[in-house]
Amino acid sequence: MRAVPGGAAALLERLAALPGREGRLVHTEVRPARLAQHAAWPTWLDPLLREALTHRGVSSPWTHQVEAAEAAHRGEHVVLSTGTASGKSLGYLMPGLTDVRLARGSRGQRGGAVLYLSPTKALAQDQLAALRALGADGGLDVRATTHDGDSTPEERAWTRDHAEYVLTNPDMLHRSLLPTHDRWHGLLRSLRYVVVDECHHYRGVFGAHVAQVLRRLRRVCEHHGSSPTFVLASATVADPAAAGTRLTGLPVTAVTEDGSPRGELVLGLWQPPVVSHEGELGAPLRRPTGAELADLLTDLVVAGVRSLAFVRSRRGVETVALGARHRLAEVSPGLEQTVAAYRGGYLPEERRELERALREGRLLGVAATNALELGIDVSGLDAVLLGGFPGTRSALWQQLGRAGRSGEEALGMLVARDDPLDTYLVAHPEALLHAPVEASVFDPTNPYVLGPHLCAAAAEVPLTTAGLDLFGPSAHEAVDQLTAAGLLRRRPAGWFWTDRRRACDLTDIRSAGGRQVRLVEQGSGRVLGTVDPDAAHGTVHAGAVYLHQGESWVVDELDLDDAVAVAHREDPGWSTSAREVTDIAIGEELRHQDWGLARLSFGTVRVAHQVVSYQRRRVPGGEVLDEQPLELPERVLDTCAVWWTVSDDQLAGVLETDELPGAAHAAEHAAIGLLPLFATCDRWDIGGVSTAHHPDTGRLTVFVHDGHPGGAGFAERGYEVARDWLRATRDAIEGCHCERGCPSCVQSPKCGNGNHPLDKEAAVRLLGVLLAEPRA
Repeated sequence: MRAVPGGAAALLERLAALPGREGRLVHTEVRPARLAQHAAWPTWLDPLLREALTHRGVSSPWTHQVEAAEAAHRGEHVVLSTGTASGKSLGYLMPGLTDVRLARGSRGQRGGAVLYLSPTKALAQDQLAALRALGADGGLDVRATTHDGDSTPEERAWTRDHAEYVLTNPDMLHRSLLPTHDRWHGLLRSLRYVVVDECHHYRGVFGAHVAQVLRRLRRVCEHHGSSPTFVLASATVADPAAAGTRLTGLPVTAVTEDGSPRGELVLGLWQPPVVSHEGELGAPLRRPTGAELADLLTDLVVAGVRSLAFVRSRRGVETVALGARHRLAEVSPGLEQTVAAYRGGYLPEERRELERALREGRLLGVAATNALELGIDVSGLDAVLLGGFPGTRSALWQQLGRAGRSGEEALGMLVARDDPLDTYLVAHPEALLHAPVEASVFDPTNPYVLGPHLCAAAAEVPLTTAGLDLFGPSAHEAVDQLTAAGLLRRRPAGWFWTDRRRACDLTDIRSAGGRQVRLVEQGSGRVLGTVDPDAAHGTVHAGAVYLHQGESWVVDELDLDDAVAVAHREDPGWSTSAREVTDIAIGEELRHQDWGLARLSFGTVRVAHQVVSYQRRRVPGGEVLDEQPLELPERVLDTCAVWWTVSDDQLAGVLETDELPGAAHAAEHAAIGLLPLFATCDRWDIGGVSTAHHPDTGRLTVFVHDGHPGGAGFAERGYEVARDWLRATRDAIEGCHCERGCPSCVQSPKCGNGNHPLDKEAAVRLLGVLLAEPRA
């Protein structure tokens, strides 16, 4: 930011003062700089490692690095939770590399090893580059390598036989290393440390899967004669000791006092203006967040400010990058080549090239999904733009922390989306900026998660009665059920996996199940990218318009059996959005609270979804051209939900019968939009159903359910904080200045019914009845 006169604060003021942007900057916050706190090098540190670190510019470590390193060296399991760019890696590199080098045999044989786990391949590659740079500068000869889906068979064989520092991810641990652990005996026998980086990323169903994978790792290590120390790291995790213990099943010491220096962060909350009143039901429409991001990214690139724009969707990433390139081509030809898109679904070689270009400074502006939130460590970034609240405060600070990583001042901007949560947060900045990050929400005992991992564990080493306690209190019952189903076989020595299938193939730890759908080009068969199976019905159905690398493609056919969508290149002049119908049935009420005559419940539900049609909307403009029917199969989800009901007596005299469907539907949409403020989720992790009379309750009922089989913990968290959550929901609806409801309060971008019916004013009265706090 040194190249910008006046620094980040002046740059933000100039952006806000440009013609036509009056009133868009609604709040500015300055996070002051912080001085460093240093500590002495540990006395046990390998002298050659200290020399290499000094050569890399580390004259003395920061206090938190030494505190974490000392604890890990003593054999304590540690979670290091300090800010972004606080050098957390040194906290585990000091004990890890020292032990690896000192444990070597006289002929250089592997005597100690470190297993490093990250949620993304990009982060592992970046860590490997840092390790190699450390070795090149200081002559530190540690045999380090990655083990991921891009590794060749020869590379994997070398890793098994020789590597001392293995960088991988939970997916490879689950599918490759643990199922073939006998071939990895040398590494597992020598394992001294397991590093779990960016541990806050493990939440919801993914977090539950990773927790069970780590328990399987502990069990296999014991089988091979090792008991490694776990070191976890995250810049943004609430109650880090509890989160670390839940993830690993081990007592964990938390190191949280940050001794690193930090540059000043100037943070602006930015709300796009209302541009028309031509939305559904005459609702006011704000300028699209993507258009606002493209403008701001263009301005920053022209000013020479290296910037990263986080966008929520893959389509949005492509749109923002394309918009910025078009604007740059008009105002400063040639600069458009310095802007690119980065997202999941790209082929590996495409991602690696973009990462190199960003690291080397050939790119000044990048629009990215959260694939770069935890990705490569890009020093020199000056500004971060956030296309809406990223779902959690944890992700907010993680993304903002990508700028100013070299200790310089940085600019951060949250550009609000037109939805209830973003509108609430820009109006209540204290709820966003002065509240702690959310607790990690995941349930390792989820039966849809636990069962497959018990099968995988039995395939690795037969399960015993005593060993089941490692997997949690429900493991004994789960094993009995798996045995009755024929998946496990009981013998005197324990439970065995006897199926011909690979047990690890029973579950995909990244998703609720199903294969990734490949998007291929008509005629050539070239693979363009991949789509999550849950999203395929709504995004790559026949007739869908799909954006990839800034190009528009029209889907000709979706083959669900082969998980392939075939598309051809075309700019049809319209976009598509799917319409879905949903039914819900209560399985079992597990808990409830009586709120006067109202009732709040938590339990299991069965949700049936079916995409039945799609709308074509003109681009630009958004006018609906027509609606086309679709014939896609119904999908059934057994999950957990929080729901509330109100009685007819409560509604009498407050709402008319014809108002009930719109009131319940509007309250449901707003509640889904506000739950991410209280749980580590976003609105795409959850769903909802509302009805004026549900057959299972006999009352007006509103459900909010987890979007994953067995539940992800989000609905349960909603049950626990229901009064605060629903009060915020009512306040958000009531505080919106629209007349009949709009995307900022009760309209939802994921509504399968086209946002009908909705009654904003009746929803406020309904929530007042529920909370027994009617408004005058």
